[in-house]
Amino acid sequence: MVKAVVGEETRLTSAEDRLSRSAIPSEVGLVIGKLSSALDRGFVFDLIPTPNNDTGEPACSVMDAKDNRKKSSSSKSQSSDTSSLSIDSDWVAEHARQVSRMLLGGMKVVGIYVWASDSSFKNSTMMLYQAIKGVSDAVRHLDPSLDEVLLIHICYSPRRWNCRSCLLGSSITSSNLRPCDFKLGRVLSSLKRFRCIYSFNLRSPICFGGESAAQTFTDILRQQLANHAKDLRRANALVDGDMVQNDEPCNTDGEHEVELLFPFMKDTLVEAFSGKDIAGVLCVAGSICSYAYLNAKEPISQAVADIKADIIRSLQSRLDIICDEAEENLYPNNGLDKEEAANAPIPKLIPSPSTKPFRLPLPRRVFVPWLSGTFLCDYLQPSESLEVLKERCIELISMENTPETSTFSEVETEAHLLISKSFWDAVSPATSDVAPNFIVERSGEGTRHEDDDQRTDKASSNPAIVVAVLVLVLSVVLGLVFYGWE
Repeated sequence: MVKAVVGEETRLTSAEDRLSRSAIPSEVGLVIGKLSSALDRGFVFDLIPTPNNDTGEPACSVMDAKDNRKKSSSSKSQSSDTSSLSIDSDWVAEHARQVSRMLLGGMKVVGIYVWASDSSFKNSTMMLYQAIKGVSDAVRHLDPSLDEVLLIHICYSPRRWNCRSCLLGSSITSSNLRPCDFKLGRVLSSLKRFRCIYSFNLRSPICFGGESAAQTFTDILRQQLANHAKDLRRANALVDGDMVQNDEPCNTDGEHEVELLFPFMKDTLVEAFSGKDIAGVLCVAGSICSYAYLNAKEPISQAVADIKADIIRSLQSRLDIICDEAEENLYPNNGLDKEEAANAPIPKLIPSPSTKPFRLPLPRRVFVPWLSGTFLCDYLQPSESLEVLKERCIELISMENTPETSTFSEVETEAHLLISKSFWDAVSPATSDVAPNFIVERSGEGTRHEDDDQRTDKASSNPAIVVAVLVLVLSVVLGLVFYGWE
């Protein structure tokens, strides 16, 4: 449970000045920071206001409950005593979902803030609960480890800051919104930066029979990612060439390189393909550039955990972006409309054998300079430009000084797509040094049921196998000759 919270002085002071100059009666937004269980402390990096909704209405407003109920006039003092907040919880939650996708390792949406008078804040417990629950549910999709959130109240009458924490899973009342010690300080300047280039090659069978027969394209992708996430969390790590074995803090400056090491594991993919009615194989391969930010007092092991979480979140974000598009365009001539194709199991989307694989490049990750040397990120489709990313940063992050696109970092440059491979080539382990790409390969009806003679013919057509057989025969003959002479 977080007992104390430190906010970045420059950013929070700037936010308070902006709100004071605006003279608006209320505002709601997201708290970006990090909650450290090892230190029992929270760190707030910035406050991001939630933009107006699609109709141009603010996400938070003040209403007078007495006027709404009795339709009677009241004095200004009475109105202030009975006023409460109206918060568009769904819109705030959607804002949190999109912003969470743009944050790197060690940076999260850790709660909400509210700019309001003391009386309207106290009269809005249920409304605040709905907003916090909506945000936590939206963020938990990409951050399942989130178990605690912050609620920051910036009161303008009288002027003061209050911070409360709440454990998720419990209802929010005035009694379990526990106050935290809150102060301003230097947070961003003390962050340590860690970087990892992670290459992956994931493959999953697509079957006509069995459990996968009822799975949709999205289901198979999500299951594949969930299985890989388990292996990733068990991986060891090297930081600047040294194995991470203890919980010592990082005492050196500069960017630190992280390398993930996987133990030798039995490849169960071939066993998975031993069943009947295999339609094809789904492959996701490429490289991810990942960053994580660590507080100076946190152990290095936390940076490794944040890198792993960032890799999983990055893969999940890309799959979320392409799933709808992929299901709509996977096989446009299969006779299914848009809604049917989105909910149809994979075998129904593969009605006939074909040797042409379907390829779709994953959105590439682009890094945007943010605060004190930190980065945000966003994902671009091949058809999108950097200007699109810049517009999203202005809309979602409310950047005061939006950086020029020339300062954006495109580490994950787009490379050639995966080459077309046969079904059996796809089953065999392979590596591919390409940018993240998605490929579905379909096998013919007779691929899985070819007889032994056909396989022997294929093997004999391989020059390397023929040479090996000839050498073996020659060795046996020479052995028999020498043995006969003796």
